[in-house]
Amino acid sequence: MKIKVLLFCGFAITLLGCDPTPNFNTVPSISYNDISSETELDSNGKKIRENVTISIDFEDGDGNLGATESEINDYVNFRPPYGNWGNYELITSRLENNKWVERIMATDSIKFFPLLKVDGKIGPIKGKLDLHTTAYYTANTKQVLFKFKLRIRDRSLHVSNQVVTDSLYLPYYQ
Repeated sequence: MKIKVLLFCGFAITLLGCDPTPNFNTVPSISYNDISSETELDSNGKKIRENVTISIDFEDGDGNLGATESEINDYVNFRPPYGNWGNYELITSRLENNKWVERIMATDSIKFFPLLKVDGKIGPIKGKLDLHTTAYYTANTKQVLFKFKLRIRDRSLHVSNQVVTDSLYLPYYQ
């Protein structure tokens, strides 16, 4: 009898220790995590650019996020459905005369992140994405307050919610 009780307790503990499969929506969902920048200098110590990293957390029910390098380079079959933005959209907002002015920078217009689930199996996925952009220094730049709006979309073209980053100072050409 004691053995049956011990086996039952062991089985119950094993079941309690298993994580159930998450039930995420097939439309990706994102949340803002962090924004940071790192100044890149030339060999003389002169500022060249600010490399900005925007970190978001994501969840997707079918795990179909990202694109392979060959897909990204396929302008005939893969890219046309994505239209004028890739699998993430980055809108840059600059504070000008106490108003936020939004635009999509040419360098950020069509961006893709790599395939996140390389095994090809359908199923929930969650994690963190680091997305990158750059602001360049020139002789005529000054520090201006920026923030970013961001969305992602999956391979089925489902678009996530939009998040807004904290603001930070970056070089801006006047």
